[in-house]
Amino acid sequence: MHRMAFSVIRSSQSLVRPCEQTPITTLDLSKIDSLPVLRSNAQTLHVYRHGEYHQVAKVLKEGLSKALVLYYPLAGRLKESSSVGGGQLQVECSGQGVWFVEACANCRLDAVNYFDDTVASLSNKYDDLLPTQFPGAEELELLIQMQVTEFECGGFVVGIKFSHSICDGLGSAQFLNAVGEMARGHKHPSTMPVVWRRDFAKREFEFFTESLPQQQLNLNTTTTTTIMPNYQLQHANIDIYIDQINHLKRHIQESTGGRSCSAFEVVAAALWLCRTRAVMVSDYWKQNKQVKLVFFANCRHLLDPPLPEGFYGNCFFPVKVTASCERLAHSSLADVVEIIQEAKAKLPDEFSSYIKECYQIDEDPFTPALSYETLFISEWGKLGFNKVDFGWGSPDHVIPIQASAIMPAAIVGNPPLPEKGIRLVTWCVEEIHRQNFIDNMTKMMGLYKAFHLK
Repeated sequence: MHRMAFSVIRSSQSLVRPCEQTPITTLDLSKIDSLPVLRSNAQTLHVYRHGEYHQVAKVLKEGLSKALVLYYPLAGRLKESSSVGGGQLQVECSGQGVWFVEACANCRLDAVNYFDDTVASLSNKYDDLLPTQFPGAEELELLIQMQVTEFECGGFVVGIKFSHSICDGLGSAQFLNAVGEMARGHKHPSTMPVVWRRDFAKREFEFFTESLPQQQLNLNTTTTTTIMPNYQLQHANIDIYIDQINHLKRHIQESTGGRSCSAFEVVAAALWLCRTRAVMVSDYWKQNKQVKLVFFANCRHLLDPPLPEGFYGNCFFPVKVTASCERLAHSSLADVVEIIQEAKAKLPDEFSSYIKECYQIDEDPFTPALSYETLFISEWGKLGFNKVDFGWGSPDHVIPIQASAIMPAAIVGNPPLPEKGIRLVTWCVEEIHRQNFIDNMTKMMGLYKAFHLK
């Protein structure tokens, strides 16, 4: 695809504050919120085909200002506790506001194919569509940063940096949907936020802060010190349509005597299986090398009592699956789905043990294993980002920005409208394995088409 050069001019930047007075207080974050591995910003681009030229930014700022009254902690700043021992992460609810940047681009969205061909059309320019850093503050102190870039056709792109320490994917989508509803004139969002409720493991958190090395608690620290791999992960998108997914689900049900599976399970199994087969090109992999699959599961319902609807903090736990490379590569898709389901069945007990014991266990389950043998999968399709409507309809699609250049990963999202199914956004193989991986996926899924992005 032609790589079109486009330029973005930022015309205005400001802090959007709650439109009403909000409580001035300091709130503690939960044990999971405070994990060093979450000390980073999730970055996304939300592409909207239609808008009202020169009105979009105004409408979004008004909706944001209204939503921040209910979500007032998000207008604050991340800080470390000043108490004896220090180190505990907190939110200083100050009403200082969300950093908001207004910009315009010198082309129409159709000229860049609505950023469908992400790599080619962005051409490493996604930084132009994300907000500039707020002057005078550390990058990780702000909880939300937003840029609205209007295009000549009236369409627009919302670039967002969201602190992972304050919200998980469900929580951030819940907030953005509230902004959209308030922007459309609703008096109240359809899901009212829980005021805070981050104390579901407070006692264990105290143990956690005392046991971690002090340098891991700095606001600008994202992970513990480790030796970084030197491989280069390549990007590829693959669209899997609803009829292919349903066909594979029926096939598994028939071949196993009636066992059902979810769309995520069948796609995750196919992805892990095809990637493993793609990298098995040397004796290094064939000689009983262990490969791992890791994904994070929502755990709000596993607490006693369950967290109420409207909770927007982090509440998830990693599900880990391990198999020998040789065995996995020669397994059927139904076999791989089964071992994923077996790992998921252990989630309630493992999460309960983590909440009760915290870091008294031997190994931090959240610490990422940065190796080519480990594949991370994140499910975005059901979070709610695809429903955020600021007044001109839902986004054409949502583009995740690669979080790590050395973490083999895939995001299970939605294809651009009007298609139905799943878009796999992947950074999971080196160039030497990329085409083999795509060919394996195409064959496995029986795809009608796949996007091979270079």
